[in-house]
Amino acid sequence: MIAGHLQEKKGLFYIVLNCKDENGRRKPKWIPTGLKVKGNKKKAEILLQEARKNYQLEAQAEEIEKLTAITKTATPSDDNKRLFADFMLQWLEMMKNNIELITYISYSNAVKGRVEPYFREKAIMLEDLTTEDIQTYYSQEMNVRGVSANTVIHYHANIRKALQYALKTKLIVSNPADLVERPKKNNYVASFYNLEELNRLLAVIRREKIELAIILASFYGLRRSEVIGLKWSAIDLSNRTINIKHTVTSGNLNGRYIEIEKDRTKNKASRRTLPLVDTFYDLLIRMKEQQEINRLSYGNSYCTEYLEYIYVDVLGERIKPGYITQHFPIFLEKHNFRRIRYHDLRHSCASLLLANGVSMKEVQEWLGHSDYATTANIYSHLEYNSKVSSAQAMSKVLKFK
Repeated sequence: MIAGHLQEKKGLFYIVLNCKDENGRRKPKWIPTGLKVKGNKKKAEILLQEARKNYQLEAQAEEIEKLTAITKTATPSDDNKRLFADFMLQWLEMMKNNIELITYISYSNAVKGRVEPYFREKAIMLEDLTTEDIQTYYSQEMNVRGVSANTVIHYHANIRKALQYALKTKLIVSNPADLVERPKKNNYVASFYNLEELNRLLAVIRREKIELAIILASFYGLRRSEVIGLKWSAIDLSNRTINIKHTVTSGNLNGRYIEIEKDRTKNKASRRTLPLVDTFYDLLIRMKEQQEINRLSYGNSYCTEYLEYIYVDVLGERIKPGYITQHFPIFLEKHNFRRIRYHDLRHSCASLLLANGVSMKEVQEWLGHSDYATTANIYSHLEYNSKVSSAQAMSKVLKFK
C-alpha cells in the first residue's frame, strides 16, 4: 500500500500520499479532508487509510488497463500474440510506481541487461514460453557466461513475479517458472580482519579521505549506505550518541547515475542509537573544524548542498557510495594489507564482538539486523565462547581414560 500521512494546514487536515512521477521522483498528492484539526484526528486517520487503499486499487486498475491496451495494440503477429521479451518490459514499466526506486533499478538492470535481450533473440511468445525455455536460459547464464547461482536466482525472482502477474491477468493459463529447478544458492562465508590486522589498518588511515568510512565500518559495523548518509543532526555531542537513521544509496538506471536519499534505514531494526566513543568524538570535532575552514577558503566554489552531511570532500561535495567501494582495495594494496571487501569490515566488527564475549543478540542489535536468524546464520561459526562453555559442560559429565 502506498505510504501517506496527515498534514496540518490553516487549521485543517490534509492527506498527503507519497506518489512518484513517471521518472520515479517524489510527487506528493495532497487531498483535502475538510476536517478541522481540533477534535478530528481519528476521523482524519480513517480517511487517510481509505485514501491509501483507494489509490492503490486505482493504480492497479490503471496498470491492468494499460497492459491490456498494449496487448491489443502491440501485437507481434496476426493472432494477437506477444513476445515474452516485450511482456517483461511492459511488466517492468508497470512495477515502476509500485516499488522502491532502488529496487526498481535492480529489476531494470536484470531485465533490460540480461533477460529481455536473451528472450528477444529467441523470439519466444509469452503464451508459448515453457519451463524448459527458462531452465535453458539459466543454464546458459551459469555455464556460458559464468554468472553466479545467486545472480540467476535474482533473475528467476523477476521472471516468476512477472509471469505470476500474467497468470493473474489471464494472459497465460499457468506459470512455467513454478516448475523450474533453481540453482542452489552459494553458501556465503564472511571474510574478516583479526584484531591485529584491524589495529594495523586503523594506525595508517589518519587524515586519509577514506578514514571515516573505515572507522565507522570496523568499529560500529555500519553499512556503506549508513556511512554516506550520516548527518550532523544524528550526532548528540552532549550525550555522546550517534543515531543511525538516514541512508544514501546509488545505482545506474538506463545509463544514468542516481543517488537515493532516505530518512530511514534498510529496515526498522537498522535504525539504532550507538555510543559515541572518544576516538570518534575527536575525529568528528576535527572534521567539523576542517569543513568550516574549507568553506571559508573556497568561498563560492564550495558546495552548500550537503552542509548537513558529515562525509564530504574539501569542496563540500558529498562522498559518493562508489568511492568507498572502489578506493578501499586500492588503499589496502598501497599499504600491503590482505585484500577484503569494504563490507567485510562490518564482519570484522562482528567477529571481534563475539570473540570478546558479546552475545549474538547484542551483536544483532549493534549491527542493526532485522532478526536474530540473520546474525546467527552469518556468524554462528564465530561464537567461540559459547562453544567453550559447552565443551566444559560436556567434560564434567563425560570421562575419558
